[in-house]
Amino acid sequence: MSDWRFGPRNLLSDVAGVRVGHAGDDRLKSGTTVVVLDTPATASVAILGGAPGTRETDLLAPENTVAEIDALVLSGGSAFGLDAASGVQAWLAEQGRGFAVGDVRVPIVPAAILFDLANGGAKAWDRYPPYREFGYDAAGSASADFAIGTVGAGIGCTTATVKGGLGSASTSLSNGVTVAALVAVNAVGSATIGTGRSFWAAPFELGDEFGGLGLPQPFPPGATAPRTKLHARPGANTTIGIIATDAVLDKASAKRLAIAGQDGYAKAIWPSHTDFDGDLVFAVATGGSGIVPEPSGRVELAAAAAATMARAVARGIYAAVATPTDRQPTWKDKA
Repeated sequence: MSDWRFGPRNLLSDVAGVRVGHAGDDRLKSGTTVVVLDTPATASVAILGGAPGTRETDLLAPENTVAEIDALVLSGGSAFGLDAASGVQAWLAEQGRGFAVGDVRVPIVPAAILFDLANGGAKAWDRYPPYREFGYDAAGSASADFAIGTVGAGIGCTTATVKGGLGSASTSLSNGVTVAALVAVNAVGSATIGTGRSFWAAPFELGDEFGGLGLPQPFPPGATAPRTKLHARPGANTTIGIIATDAVLDKASAKRLAIAGQDGYAKAIWPSHTDFDGDLVFAVATGGSGIVPEPSGRVELAAAAAATMARAVARGIYAAVATPTDRQPTWKDKA
């Protein structure tokens, strides 16, 4: 890890050919984040939470036919938010993108959602919820430079102790491979230790990218007692994220990378993978580096995926900002 460093942006887009866009409504306290891939890329998924909400995840299994995807969606709105993928499909279709079936092209857009319907936002909409338009707008605005914190899918996120958010981080490995993470943190558990402000992810921090506090010294008594949202219920929480790399991977290897990304949740959120979380990680491999990792390189890639995801979790909470009708303090406002 001593040779690891973050990329020029410390964002998912440090993997070349990956762009991110956001759309949402602060009054609604919800939104959508879209990852657009400049060219189709290999992908898979790992779901370890007990209450997931997804679209087009079955096709990501290694044994299934479609090998590459065009975009990914992380959205608020619970099951309503799955509409965001339709908006992204519409935008991609306008660009002539999609899996070729004869003369027809079908954009492949897996999606995952989180529950932010009871966070204080004004959720009254007309006949149709706004997420399809959020998806279309987010895809159209996708860029290598994008904000983190209270944006897109992170607008309505909460955790057990402080306001959640959308985070991202990247790591450049010594073999020339880049691995990066994007995550919307809306967990049942806590990303901070005990009643303090130190992050569980502190051992993996590079520089002072989320405050530089390190681990508390001495470690506070009772800090390992689980701190969770009161009255947790199925579907009411979720941490959803993406690991991207420019390594050359097949679908089975991408699945292993997604599993490693879930380790990042376990290192950054205590507890994680509960019955009431929908914890999910997509993995995307663009192959842009041309590097096929050797066995030792695969171990390093998996370790970097876990560490990078843990950093992204903390960065999303660190970057969150206060907005009207918040029911929790931000990390920066926490006493």
